[in-house]
Amino acid sequence: MLANRTSMERVSIGDDIIKEDIIRTEIEESGNGLGQVIPKPESIRDMTPEELQGLETQMVRKVDMVIMPIMGVLYLLNYVDRSALASAKVYGIMTDLNMTTNDFASAISILFAGYIPFQIPSNLLMSKISRPGLYICAAATVWGVVSGCTGAVRSYHGLLAIRVLLGATEAVFFPGVIYLMSAWYTKKELGKRLGALFIFQSIGSAFGGFIAAACLTLDGRYGIAGWRWLFIVEGATTVGCGLVSAMFMPEYPHKARLLKPIERDYAVWRLEMEAGAGEANDEITVWKGFKMAFSDPKIWALVWCMGMSQAMGSTGNFFPTLVQTLGYNKNITLLLTAPPYIVAAIASWGAAYISDRMNIILPILLVSLSLAVVAYVICLASLTLGARYFAMMLMPSVIACPQAMLFKTLNIHMARPYHKRAAGVAMINAIGGISNVWASYLYYDGPHYYAAFACS
Repeated sequence: MLANRTSMERVSIGDDIIKEDIIRTEIEESGNGLGQVIPKPESIRDMTPEELQGLETQMVRKVDMVIMPIMGVLYLLNYVDRSALASAKVYGIMTDLNMTTNDFASAISILFAGYIPFQIPSNLLMSKISRPGLYICAAATVWGVVSGCTGAVRSYHGLLAIRVLLGATEAVFFPGVIYLMSAWYTKKELGKRLGALFIFQSIGSAFGGFIAAACLTLDGRYGIAGWRWLFIVEGATTVGCGLVSAMFMPEYPHKARLLKPIERDYAVWRLEMEAGAGEANDEITVWKGFKMAFSDPKIWALVWCMGMSQAMGSTGNFFPTLVQTLGYNKNITLLLTAPPYIVAAIASWGAAYISDRMNIILPILLVSLSLAVVAYVICLASLTLGARYFAMMLMPSVIACPQAMLFKTLNIHMARPYHKRAAGVAMINAIGGISNVWASYLYYDGPHYYAAFACS
């Protein structure tokens, strides 16, 4: 009996050693070759792989049920607010404020005078504060107030001032959301979530057309022009959603109230195991993280790619104007802006699903860019209603899919240190977004818009 027990103990010890070696190997591989061993927290140390898988499924589902709806709705409202000026053009804002075509282009592009410079410092600040979720929701509330105030402007110069302020308040949101999501999800999980985020973007742009058409029917009510109602209604909605979201938005995994203690332990451990570094204990300073991002040629390559993508995507700032070239009245024009974005929502989800399922990025980029060439060549060559609207149906899809893949690339290959990741996300979105400034001045030769479509 004693011999048998001793033998069994040796087998048990041997199995433990083998398991330890397997865990060590997995950690070293996922830690980018750093050889950094990250032990399991005590709360999950004795759990079997099947139990860990069940815990992960439960935890990720719980996070999805809270984070994704909040971020999705706020991102939807972000694009509804942003597309409001393009819709207002159809309903007379240029006449009321005595604006020329060049003035309108300036009103579009000047938003980025506030948007671009504030993204990097905002994301670096977010990487240091303890409640980034509250920070994002507060920013949404403020940009809702600013957007609503657009309905009160009385002059072109007043519009320019409010647009700069709107850009500064919106600068917090998108790079901040990308950063916060990458603090919750693994690389394999992030693709579909980014795809879902771009779906909400497309839905926001689609509903922007419907909402604009509805709000503009209020034209003249209480002596207020329809385009002013558009900004007032959308701004008030954003303020309400921002305040409600602040009550539920979670922070970092290691202090998330929506998770049980064992789920928090596992949420932190799996990200540390994947990256080989602790989210909550990274000793890299904010300034050093920024310098690491600034000196990384891979990030600058992504900045260049995003710049080209944003130039191509400048059509979104003038989409109702482009659809107006089909010859329909104002209400039909705004309604026709919606279907292309619904197609884009479906395409974004499909691209994200295929990317995660097949572990590919480049083929999706190549297919999207090939379809983009087809769409813009058709618009250059034809004013025929069917051909041009077919091309317009493609445009939002070929813009959204490449951008989602670019951010996924960043979060896969430059996940840590997290101050570098925060700076990298902001650099890509901010510096790449400069293309929106010069591209806004290309939409002057309608209905053909040769310069805009040729550059795109």
